[in-house]
Amino acid sequence: MKRIPSWLTYTVLRLVVFVVPLVVLLLIGIVWWAAVIAAALIGLCLSYILLAKQRHAVATDLYAVRHRDKPAPSADDAEDEALDAAESEADAGGPTPGQKA
Repeated sequence: MKRIPSWLTYTVLRLVVFVVPLVVLLLIGIVWWAAVIAAALIGLCLSYILLAKQRHAVATDLYAVRHRDKPAPSADDAEDEALDAAESEADAGGPTPGQKA
């Protein structure tokens, strides 16, 4: 069974957190434009407090999609890169580690 995308879950929950206070405020008899503003503020506060896990999941997924084309560097790659940089600096006549400039 396919997993529901985290962005879809987060979006639906954000809409629910907005719509429920909006309906309650409209049933109480508050003017529609004031109810919309109040529901937006209530929804913002509740989603910030209650939906932290879902927000983190969406952020993680977005990061993974953004950096999908770059493989994660391994320790060996980092070491090779450092050695290559040291060799190119030595070839350029720069000071090597342990030598004074």
